[in-house]
Amino acid sequence: MSRASAIEIAGLDVTFGRGRRAFRAVRDASFSVTAGSSFGLVGESGSGKTTVLRALAGLLPPAARIRGEMRLHGEPLRPARSRPLRRRLQMVFQDPYGSLHPRHTVDRILGEPARVHGLDSIDRRIVDALADVGLDASFRFRFPHQLSGGQRQRIAIARALIIEPAIVLLDEPTSALDVSVQAEILNLLQRLRREHALTFVLVSHDLAVVSHMCEALAVMRAGEVIENAGVETLRADALRHEYSRELLQAAQGYRTTPAGMPPAER
Repeated sequence: MSRASAIEIAGLDVTFGRGRRAFRAVRDASFSVTAGSSFGLVGESGSGKTTVLRALAGLLPPAARIRGEMRLHGEPLRPARSRPLRRRLQMVFQDPYGSLHPRHTVDRILGEPARVHGLDSIDRRIVDALADVGLDASFRFRFPHQLSGGQRQRIAIARALIIEPAIVLLDEPTSALDVSVQAEILNLLQRLRREHALTFVLVSHDLAVVSHMCEALAVMRAGEVIENAGVETLRADALRHEYSRELLQAAQGYRTTPAGMPPAER
């Protein structure tokens, strides 16, 4: 029996500005993400993939015009969202330093979303969240500037998971990190997805990461989804669209997995 869809996007359009200054960032995009899977959104800079992610997260500016349908486990995603709906979907941003408040301790960074969503046992949740991402309680009262880039991204991941979401949106989660720690974060994410039965939507320009992390992917170009494929199609060099094949060929070293990351099964 096939698994149900966690996310369904149909005919999504996102436009910024009006009149001559209007820019259509996403054009009639459609794809679905199976519950419990990891799905990759791939494309060059400016292809619209991060805009799709922000539309799902409800983080687009109020002036953005959004058309089409977005559904989370069958429930429509609209600009005004209930707190329970927002809790089910969380996002990890590309820059772990920019996404953490520089004057807040790790304790406050992790505790604040738990308090906003009315959760109990905040102290226990903070300690458990730190342990989940491989950090001990000594990190609890540090500030972001006292952490390495990899540690900051672990805190960002812990912040997303502390309220127990079903879906995590990952916007280039390792691209701002040193190569030496990229594989550690990717392997951490893989483990957390298994242990917490999460659904991932991963934006990346790195086809090695997508091949390792994802079961399926969508290729975007100029705001459009031009191809949906299983990751086996990517590994077999069998993408159909000419642009997808060009992207594959241009991605130097896409067959080489990052250091410390086991090669994908073929």
